[in-house]
Amino acid sequence: MKRPSIRAAGRARRRPTAAAIVLSAVALILASLSQTSSAFSQEKPSKTTKPTIVLVHGAWADASNWSGVVARLQDDGYQVAAIANPLRSLSGDAASVRAYLETVRGPVVLVGHSYGGAVITNAATGNPNIKALVYVNAFAPDEGESGTQLAGPDSALSVDPTTVFDFVPATLPPTPTTDLYLKKSTVFASFATGLSARDKAIVAASQRAATLGALSEPSGAPAWRTIPSWYLIGKKDAIIPPSAERAMAKRAHSTVIEYNGGHLGLISDPGTVTRGIELAARTTVR
Repeated sequence: MKRPSIRAAGRARRRPTAAAIVLSAVALILASLSQTSSAFSQEKPSKTTKPTIVLVHGAWADASNWSGVVARLQDDGYQVAAIANPLRSLSGDAASVRAYLETVRGPVVLVGHSYGGAVITNAATGNPNIKALVYVNAFAPDEGESGTQLAGPDSALSVDPTTVFDFVPATLPPTPTTDLYLKKSTVFASFATGLSARDKAIVAASQRAATLGALSEPSGAPAWRTIPSWYLIGKKDAIIPPSAERAMAKRAHSTVIEYNGGHLGLISDPGTVTRGIELAARTTVR
C-alpha cells in the first residue's frame, strides 16, 4: 500500500489546528456577546422611566368613563390600565384591585374616582410599588368610615333613597346585597352635571349598579397615611360636595387641585384630571 507523502501528512496534521483556531474565535465572540448582554441587563433603570397609571372607576360607572383620560396619558407615554371595579363590597372590591396591582411591575400611581377612592384607600395599603394616590371627586375614608357617611347631609343622595335610587330586587327594605341604580332624574340633575343631555342619557342607560353594602361598608386602614396623595376637587360636585372633599383632602395631607367640574369631571374635563395625575407621577417617581 502506498504511504502518504510527508507533505500530505503535514497538511492532515494542520487541519485540526486550523479548526481549533476557528472554534476558539467563535467562543470568544459568544463570550463577549454574553458579557455585553449581561452588562445591559444589569444597567439601572432610566431615570425617566414613567410609572404605570392604574385607574379605578366608581359606582354607577365602568372603566370606559376614563376613556378621555386614558387617551391623553397614553399620548404622553404612560402605561395605563383602567381596570374593573366589581362594586359588590368594599373589602371584596379592594381585594380584587389589590390582586391586580400585585401583577404590575415597577412604580404605580393609583387613581380612584368617587367610590373608587374608597377602594384604592384599602387596596394600596402595604404595597411598596404604589408611589402616589390620586383622588378624583372621591371618597378618602379613614378606618371605620363608609362612603354614605362621608357624603354628608349636603349630598344630592342624602335624601329619601326611594327618590334617587331604583332597587333590584325591588323588595323593601333593601339588604346589603341589593343593587342600587340611579334614577334617570338623579343622573340628569345631580350625577352627570356638566355633560350634554345626550351624554347624560348615555350615562343613565349604561350605568353599573353598586350594592348597598359596598357603599355603606366601613373602611379598613387607609393607605393615605403612608402614601403621598393628590386630590382633585370638583367645585360643582353635587354627589360628594366640595366641602366634604376638602375635609378629606386636608385630613390626608393631600396636594389639592380644584377645578370647575361636577361629579363626572373625569368625563367633562379629562384634560385637567390628566394633568393632576401626571403631576403626581412626576413628583413621586423620578
